[in-house]
Amino acid sequence: MFVDQVKIQVKAGTGGNGMVAFRREKYVPNGGPAGGDGGRGGNIIFKVDSGMSTLMDFRYHRKFKADNGGNGGNKQMTGRGAEDTIIPVPEGTSIYDQETGVLLADLVDVDQEVVIAHGGRGGRGNIHFASPNNPAPEIAENGEPGEERALQLELKVLADVGLVGFPSAGKSTLLATLTSAKPKVAGYHFTTLVPNLGMVRLDDGRDFVMADLPGLIEGASEGVGLGIQFLRHVERTRVILHVVDVSGEEGRNPYEDYVTINEELRKYDPSLLERPQIVVASKMDMPDSAANLEQFKLDLAKELGDKQPVVIPISAITHTGLDELVNKTADMLATAKQQALEVADEPDTHKDYEFAETTEEPFTISYDDEYETWVLSGSQIEKLFKMTDTTHDQSMLRFARQLKGMGVDQALREAGAKDGDTVTILDFTFSYVE
Repeated sequence: MFVDQVKIQVKAGTGGNGMVAFRREKYVPNGGPAGGDGGRGGNIIFKVDSGMSTLMDFRYHRKFKADNGGNGGNKQMTGRGAEDTIIPVPEGTSIYDQETGVLLADLVDVDQEVVIAHGGRGGRGNIHFASPNNPAPEIAENGEPGEERALQLELKVLADVGLVGFPSAGKSTLLATLTSAKPKVAGYHFTTLVPNLGMVRLDDGRDFVMADLPGLIEGASEGVGLGIQFLRHVERTRVILHVVDVSGEEGRNPYEDYVTINEELRKYDPSLLERPQIVVASKMDMPDSAANLEQFKLDLAKELGDKQPVVIPISAITHTGLDELVNKTADMLATAKQQALEVADEPDTHKDYEFAETTEEPFTISYDDEYETWVLSGSQIEKLFKMTDTTHDQSMLRFARQLKGMGVDQALREAGAKDGDTVTILDFTFSYVE
């Protein structure tokens, strides 16, 4: 089964917790702190596997989780760093963030890889918190939570040349004639449901990959028929072969078909019409094809003038015009630009021991009438709490100082909090003190 679009969930590993420990050895009465740091959590990495041709493997496996880092030990021993989780994907896979729709990565080269979700750093042990005022701190950090993301994977076939046109215009027959590909071809009306790829080799040594793509109909750019499922695969092609049935068998006007398909391409992505395009007048072996072709050329000249595209009449049955078509296509490919998708630049969110620069508010305050408590929320403040070791009083005092430094005390006071009110962060509740 050909699967070219899936939604999955990924979660990187959480860093290991730092440890509160002290050096205890004979003849060393004041050994001082010796708690080690936690290990790094595993990353989620996507890597191109040339042996894959579909996203079928993700059909029944949609959740991926990397391992957590090991906790720190005594004697300043650092916890074990977790192995990264590598997820193989086929060439041509685009990775989007489901929530924002931003393109995170476009994987087109063999063995290309990208870190999509970073593992959390390990929490610091108490050796990092010693000071002249507190030489024996009972303070350690929990590991940083790993990134968690909802992703959409889209496979966009890697082909130099794409065949577009109405269903049954002769695209599959042309591909089967020029290459060793075996797309379904029949004497009745149907449309290709999945892209078929084939390699075209010329006598002079040149070659290129051709894709027979699912047939378009009017309204495809708005989701009619196969719609976007087809148009997604056109994005990477460098040259478009627009196959037009000039036989008149279907009772359609070749020029109207040509205009309709180009309009759907324009609605989906106007840049598609800027790419080199050859109009392939197919089924020239039929009785009325020659007359229909002449009328088609007159319509093109009348409406487009000097901007009319190259028209090459062919017959896949008698092989008429095929040599001219492949040579002209190869010539165009020699000067056509490689198509690449624009990947968004992401900020560096993994600077050690500090929050990344962000425009997001560090916290928000709301009041829960049902439980009569003030609720603190926000990714920064929740992350700060998760990295706080709540089992030691000194760690909690440090957390309280951090909240005050962030302006939480002042914000609660301005929101109307009174002495003794309860305040909640995630599943932790404490009392507000003026």
